[in-house]
Amino acid sequence: MPRLPSLPLFVLVILLVFTSLPLVPVQAQARASFTSAHPVVAPLTPVVVNVNVADYSGPATLLVFDGRGREVGTFSLTLADGFGAVEVLPRGTLGNHWAALFLDDGRQVANGTLYRLDAQTTIETGVVPFDQLYERVAEFMASKRLSYTLDGKPVVGYRSPDSPLLWLRDHYYQNRAFRYFETDLTSLLEANRRIQAEDGSLPDFVARPDWNIAAMRTPVEADVEYLYVQLIYETWQTTGDTAWMLGMLPSAQKAINYTLTSPMRWEPTLGLVKRPFTIDTWDFEYGPTTTDPDTGKPAPRHWIDEQTKWGIFHGDNTGLAEALRSLATMEERAGQVELAAQRRSLANDIMVRLNRLSWNGTFYTHHVKLVPYQVPGVDEATQLSLSNAVALNRGVLSLTQGRAILAEYQRRLNDPSRTAFAEWYSIDPPFPPGAFGLDGRLGERPGEYVNGGVMPLVGGELARGAFRHGYESYGFDILYRYDQLIRRTGSTYLWYYPTGGVAIVREFLPTDGWGSSAMLGALIEGAAGIEDRGLIYNTARLSPRWPADPRTPITSAYAVARYAASNGYAAYRWNYTPPATRGGDGRLTLEATGSGENIQVRLLLPPTLRTVRSVILNGQPVAYQIETVGPSRYLVLNAAGPLVNVQVTLR
Repeated sequence: MPRLPSLPLFVLVILLVFTSLPLVPVQAQARASFTSAHPVVAPLTPVVVNVNVADYSGPATLLVFDGRGREVGTFSLTLADGFGAVEVLPRGTLGNHWAALFLDDGRQVANGTLYRLDAQTTIETGVVPFDQLYERVAEFMASKRLSYTLDGKPVVGYRSPDSPLLWLRDHYYQNRAFRYFETDLTSLLEANRRIQAEDGSLPDFVARPDWNIAAMRTPVEADVEYLYVQLIYETWQTTGDTAWMLGMLPSAQKAINYTLTSPMRWEPTLGLVKRPFTIDTWDFEYGPTTTDPDTGKPAPRHWIDEQTKWGIFHGDNTGLAEALRSLATMEERAGQVELAAQRRSLANDIMVRLNRLSWNGTFYTHHVKLVPYQVPGVDEATQLSLSNAVALNRGVLSLTQGRAILAEYQRRLNDPSRTAFAEWYSIDPPFPPGAFGLDGRLGERPGEYVNGGVMPLVGGELARGAFRHGYESYGFDILYRYDQLIRRTGSTYLWYYPTGGVAIVREFLPTDGWGSSAMLGALIEGAAGIEDRGLIYNTARLSPRWPADPRTPITSAYAVARYAASNGYAAYRWNYTPPATRGGDGRLTLEATGSGENIQVRLLLPPTLRTVRSVILNGQPVAYQIETVGPSRYLVLNAAGPLVNVQVTLR
């Protein structure tokens, strides 16, 4: 594809003027025109442009600019008897793209709008489980979307499969998926801000007036505030609305300060978050069924009293550390640089303390008691709880820790003495019957609900973490197994019995958003490797991991991730050509674009090809690095968008 220097000097001067001014189309010359075969096009999907210049035969050049005035393509063609056509590769920002047509003598003979670029989240590999997952998850989650009026304002959120209310926690974990198709990301957060308590605490769920249900906080929960802060950050990342974020920032700071100062949430002697002895992040405490002090009815222990057994749960602290770093990023944008530095320092200190207290060399101990006592019927030292999998994706673990957690899950998967169909345990081994009294509800017995049930949420977080930590083949394996699971019944449940059965009760809908969201995150961010490293993909990281698929040789892929609430997106076409003969060269190519300014390319090298012979970026040799993640090797380089073409020769 010819570059601008091949044009005459005076044409370059004209183009400099065009690219320094808003690209407002002007009336094309009456006897010259160009027309796109499609008025709306997708990124990197070729489109034919038909060109007509009356009474002209010879070469011409079509220059294309995106909505920011960036050059996104220079395309040469030859006209015969006034007619010609050229294939254009759409790139750059979404919206209307503008073009100018030049003849060989430098005359501009036409200009104007060429087409509108639009993008939808898409995965195309030729492998059905991957190519269909996005649409399947969107269908599952359609039944999770709740919308109603609260305080005279609309509120939109995503419920869990076991509650018809808008719990902040449930909504947060499903954000992994709905960011790609939901446009209202702010109303539920704003509803929570309106009812935030003076001390900074928040309810578990907002009111649902049509059911006569008021907002409420389950006292044993310690995670609501840091999830609120993290969701504000991720919403800002998705929408790019800095003014909105700055408006929410005081509320986020208030929430974090509550966690760090409340006697019910913070253990000052250890400098860590504490909570009653619950199963991982769930909302009922250890002990037999008792009596609800408010209603007088039998209930599990949701409250805090003199009998509460306190301890340190690792998931609260890895989550707080992540939220503190996100809060620091928001504070830096607000100009609160010193405070942001304090947040980052505290996040680091929390992880040092947590690792010293809870890390057993392989994974995090489920619950470290502040006052020792025995829990009969289970070896607590071996209990692996679900927030170990979640921690893999919070950016707070070392590579060694992440790989150790993944190795332990794989060990339990491959243990021949086990009969569970998947290693995605809520907790393993489970507690004995009745250790957590639920008044006869599901979860009292081992293998039920969060007491040892198998959860796709855990599988999805494991898969996403596996792709990040050099266990790429394991990540693909989990995605394949999830596909088999949902195809079995056409549904997906919050939890399964270890044997694979489901609890057919009304409170558990067959459209689990927690697990399906995590699995979709593993596909898009993990397998396809499209990650947002800034706001609305202004800095995108592309790490296509298709060579690691253990079942299907994938040699080409088209991937797009687009936020529905903004024009932020990133897209690529990836191809791998294996060596034709033993000892021959293989080739990796990546054509990438997006709405942002910077793209970091991380190409996973096929395991059989270890020597990089050449790397070409946009037609020129370029410096690169080799990054090692466990046994995996990535070729890494940075490029300025929106035109990125990488060609790698390997042996």
